[in-house]
Amino acid sequence: MKADLDSAWSGLPHVWGKPRLQARIRVRPDDFQVMELLGFEPEGQGEHLYLRIRKTGWNTADVSAWLAASLGIPRRDVAHTGLKDRRAVTEQWFAIHAPGPHVPMPPMPEGLELLRTVRHRRKLRIGALAGNRFLIRLRAVRGDRRELGRRLLRICRYGVPNWFGPQRFGREGGNLVAALRLFQGERIQDRHQRGLYLSAARGFLFNRVLARRVSRGDWNRVIDGDLLTFSNSHSLFPAVRLEPQDPRFSDLDLHVTGPLPGIDGMLPEGDALAVERDVLSIYGAFTQGLVDYRLRADRRPLRLTVNDLAWTETHDAIELAFSLPAGAYATAVLREIADCREG
Repeated sequence: MKADLDSAWSGLPHVWGKPRLQARIRVRPDDFQVMELLGFEPEGQGEHLYLRIRKTGWNTADVSAWLAASLGIPRRDVAHTGLKDRRAVTEQWFAIHAPGPHVPMPPMPEGLELLRTVRHRRKLRIGALAGNRFLIRLRAVRGDRRELGRRLLRICRYGVPNWFGPQRFGREGGNLVAALRLFQGERIQDRHQRGLYLSAARGFLFNRVLARRVSRGDWNRVIDGDLLTFSNSHSLFPAVRLEPQDPRFSDLDLHVTGPLPGIDGMLPEGDALAVERDVLSIYGAFTQGLVDYRLRADRRPLRLTVNDLAWTETHDAIELAFSLPAGAYATAVLREIADCREG
């Protein structure tokens, strides 16, 4: 168990073998750029003021805290769609409940830039994104580049495993260690921290099942009893309804799913259920802990579709641009391209 926690990210298998390239990422903040793609267009009127902010060297929690303090409102009244890293340049949406005709915005501090303000009738919700657009620069690239083009074309055609990235698990897997302490009875009063640890445990279990399917070679194809979902959909249905050569699967519109364990929820059958039970039985402390905390079980696609992928090369760098659906991690794409180290 401890060995698995220690290698929650580094020990995961690769689809096409370990990449032959080594590179550095996040050498500078603008080497890693993220632009949120909102899942709707704000209407231009309503009680909620949406703010599109470009931030450099700030994480989402710090921006929320600064907005709350500057506007004299409770921090809980600052909404956002999800968390973004500090070591990046990100364009992110925030929103406040502001029914009055005018909200005097304070001057932005260093590292923050207000790009747009617009009103909307509904509150901004977690996960209210179509996805994210990434611009990433790999520096100090070394190794054999002859397979780079082939790998990138495979990623375009087949996608990559939909791993939860290392951010989910904390530095050196600290969130997983904290989750284990939580499940062993340690009291953690901070609700936000507790939520991070529970999410880390679920992400870890999902990754272990996905790792088994990658090792078996069937992470991107149907086996008996699988539960499937469409891109941009939360619907689930059993694979028994799927024709063996359904083009929606090869067109990356239909995906096999894996477990986000908890209570209730739809379960696969047959071989798919046997694989999941075999993996999850190893981590009983985590699976039981999630049940004890009454988290609702859910499913997540095993395959991640990488859209609009483009790249350019120089003698020591590679620049990548691509879009991912909400909830996906760019690091899941990068690990199939190069052995990336930060800084």
